[in-house]
Amino acid sequence: MRVISTVFIFIVCISLFGCTSGNQVSGRSMKTATRSVNRIKNRLPEEKRIEFEISFWTMHDSIKNKDDFLDAIDGKTYDELIDMGKEVFQERKNAGFEKYSQYASWDQMIAQFTQERIDQNRHKKTDPRNDNPSVIYKL
Repeated sequence: MRVISTVFIFIVCISLFGCTSGNQVSGRSMKTATRSVNRIKNRLPEEKRIEFEISFWTMHDSIKNKDDFLDAIDGKTYDELIDMGKEVFQERKNAGFEKYSQYASWDQMIAQFTQERIDQNRHKKTDPRNDNPSVIYKL
């Protein structure tokens, strides 16, 4: 009986520490942050994916210290991270940051990056091995 209760408590503890919210960024380490960002990004609708991704990397670029960056994004949802990215964009644009001066607004920048992503996907070369979906191999 004592072993069963110990195992039960152990399982409960592991599940509490191992489970994170599916819509929040985990800032425990850079590896878990990028893994959770990719997981969240893949669940988002197409129009939000690029905005979320750009927000994450804008925050990463603006906060040079890795620990400060992880603290800033830990527990944030995709909407919160996008809002943070917009704030950083506006601050940098007002400060005369060269890369952002070409855009009139955040929305214009996102629209341009979205169009670039569409163009990239359009020009992807297909693998000729995928033309014949047969599983019979010629040896």
